[in-house]
Amino acid sequence: MDCKNITLQYFVTFSNKDIVSLEKMFHPKVELRDWDISAGGLKAVVKANKNIFDSVETIKVTPLSLYQQDTTVIAEIHILINGKEDLLVTDIIDFDFDGKIVSIRAYKG
Repeated sequence: MDCKNITLQYFVTFSNKDIVSLEKMFHPKVELRDWDISAGGLKAVVKANKNIFDSVETIKVTPLSLYQQDTTVIAEIHILINGKEDLLVTDIIDFDFDGKIVSIRAYKG
């Protein structure tokens, strides 16, 4: 399975703040953890993403490098918030065998 391509689509969907399409990409038991958020289960993770989207005018994710091992992708990304705030983040994204996102762990730096 080409999890890299699914990851790239995830970043486009996230950048578009498309919560409906994002929800379809998640496994029902998806987990999300970053420096501010820890959420488990589809409803909680969708809500956490919606809260992020509601708190910014724009958010753009640009992948810098992607590495895949089995069904895990490690992505170094640049996030631009509201056209002026820069973040460098590393995402570790795990997928099930159907290509659904099972977990996202995000780290600043």
